[in-house]
Amino acid sequence: MNLKAKLEKLREHPLVQVLENNPGNPRTLALIEPLWGIPYNLIAPFATLYMYTQGITDVQIGLILSIAMVFQVFFSFSGGILTDKVGRKFTTMMGDFFGWALACLVWAISDNFWLFLLAAVLNCFEQINQTAWYCLLIEDARSKDLVNIYTWVSIGGLVSIFFAPLSGLFVNAYSVVPVVRVLYLLFTVSMIIKMLITLKFCRETKQGKIRRAETKGVSVFQMLGEYRQLIPYLLKDKGALKAVAVSVLLYISNMVNTNFFGLYVTQRLGLSENYLAVFPILNAAVMLVFMVGIQHRMSVAKFKVPLWTGLVLYCAAALVLILSPVNSLVPVLVYVFTAAVAAALVNPRKDALLQLSINAQERARLNALIMASTIALSSPFGYLAGWLSSLDRRLPFIFTIALFILAMLVIGHIQDPQTEEARA
Repeated sequence: MNLKAKLEKLREHPLVQVLENNPGNPRTLALIEPLWGIPYNLIAPFATLYMYTQGITDVQIGLILSIAMVFQVFFSFSGGILTDKVGRKFTTMMGDFFGWALACLVWAISDNFWLFLLAAVLNCFEQINQTAWYCLLIEDARSKDLVNIYTWVSIGGLVSIFFAPLSGLFVNAYSVVPVVRVLYLLFTVSMIIKMLITLKFCRETKQGKIRRAETKGVSVFQMLGEYRQLIPYLLKDKGALKAVAVSVLLYISNMVNTNFFGLYVTQRLGLSENYLAVFPILNAAVMLVFMVGIQHRMSVAKFKVPLWTGLVLYCAAALVLILSPVNSLVPVLVYVFTAAVAAALVNPRKDALLQLSINAQERARLNALIMASTIALSSPFGYLAGWLSSLDRRLPFIFTIALFILAMLVIGHIQDPQTEEARA
């Protein structure tokens, strides 16, 4: 097969087709996601060590996280109002600037508790960005393409993970603090470039223009008061409430796995800390192969079957980890592989299910309300998981199995949502 034929075949791939069929915001935002993902994954493994090395104590780090969570809830609520008031595009750019570019600049020069706290609070502006960004991404897209659009967003994040080992090499050569300072400065530059691309190539969505016109002359306090009607509205919408429940359960399980997997495999199973840099790369590689090679072949299955399959695989992966013998690498690799396939099945569909289940006219404020509620409802489970881990390091993963089973039961009562094209 010659090069031209190969390129033609590549253009026929559903993931390529979805970018061709959704020009503008979806294509632009999906393709520039690595501008955030690459510097984030370079810094993430060393962010806490960067603080600790400069004299920030464990208690102070915990205090920064707790204060930041309070601000995250506040900014999540504010995000819906700002997204409607000033538009999806401008709010996304504002979140990128304050939540990442400016926050990373402060992190780059931080050397005491107060500067680290300021950077963490500025980073909470990212919650505003989340609400606006999701609206900007999908509101003008074809709703039947949402799973593939979210797949592209996942791919952008996964590709970025392959750059993560580079920071480890630099840290080994030059030490943590100077390397992370430079990486934060590069993160600032990268986010400014991302913001300028958004300004140039993205446009305000149709629904964004409608909401901006509807809220013109309406005070922020009045819009904040309207949440009193929005909360009962969400609670009465059984379909949306079930989708939110699934999202919260998976958010909690991901939080537990993210925070306790490394501790479990090094402290209980006795594996070397060097493997912790390998597992994310293996996870990303498996997810990429699955998303590019298999994901599009499952479109006929809609939502329920792939979600159930993914949750069953999550349970199986957790069981493998719990039953793993000490000093054995193979079961942990099986866990990583199985969990990666499960994530490839679950994550894009979970996000698409939520967006298809909520009222499109109130998407900004509902997303903000859901995000704030998810953070607030999930916050006690970090402490619970820590307490369980202190009793037995296997218990957090037994807890996640219970969460996955509960999510399966909720999904069993969800009807596959119709796309707007199908309704028409």
